[in-house]
Amino acid sequence: MEHWLEKYSHYLAVEKGLSRNTLDSYRRDLNNFFLFLDREKVSSPADVNRDLVTRYLLSLKEAGRAASTISRNVASIRSFFNFLVQEDLIEDNPAQLVKAPRIEKKLPRVLTTEEVDRLLQQPRDDGQAGLRDKAMLELLYASGIRVSELVSLNVTDFSPEVGYLRCRGKGMKERIVPVGSVAVKCVNEYLHNSRQKMLKRKEEKALFLNHHGRRLTRQGLWKILKKYARQSELNGEVTPHTLRHSFATHLLENGADLRSVQEMLGHSDISTTQIYTQIAQRKIREVYDKTHPRA
Repeated sequence: MEHWLEKYSHYLAVEKGLSRNTLDSYRRDLNNFFLFLDREKVSSPADVNRDLVTRYLLSLKEAGRAASTISRNVASIRSFFNFLVQEDLIEDNPAQLVKAPRIEKKLPRVLTTEEVDRLLQQPRDDGQAGLRDKAMLELLYASGIRVSELVSLNVTDFSPEVGYLRCRGKGMKERIVPVGSVAVKCVNEYLHNSRQKMLKRKEEKALFLNHHGRRLTRQGLWKILKKYARQSELNGEVTPHTLRHSFATHLLENGADLRSVQEMLGHSDISTTQIYTQIAQRKIREVYDKTHPRA
């Protein structure tokens, strides 16, 4: 099993271009499944059948695992055995007909425009870190990019003259995202008045730097955002993805078409983007109920 897991991991990394986090998730799920197979005295992929897969998933349910976790395990196991079928190691995928549990989709948290304004006003623009933080938060909300995409940006990915950003999303797929004038102004101020002072090595390409003059990490950005969310007294947890959700929802509320939002977010499937239409429709209903005299 381990031999084929290594080959499968290489396939996902090289041919599918999956991220390190996704690869780790697949490996973790499959290693746990292999432990179950060891206890069942099953050592060959050819000996795995639908009944074994089903019993494993039931063991996860009995252990109190969430439906989303079980569903992810189904996807991991099914994908692994699909690979083995492609490699002609087995004839049929034992997980092909196994049903994943239905997951109740919760609508993501979205900030109001007033809450976004409060958050973006928090960083002070009279110091190096403040200018950087202001630029990062404005850019997150203006572009809707993921936190991993933001911290991987290089200086050359930002084009202030035309107001566009080049970013690399999941699977290293590159896309061009428009950036509003306010964010462009803030990033320019950071570049001219802060980044040069924070820079320790001329060869550093990262757009956003930490206090060591190196590329800011995901964890660093999360801590920064958490501080400003606390200062702005926003209720509930605010994450970089909250700004991404808010970006998409506010665009749709103001008339943007779904396909354009999908392109900007870098979603490969438009069904992933459609969740934001539900949030926008809910907002419209709330406005109607509050303002129509016969609501």
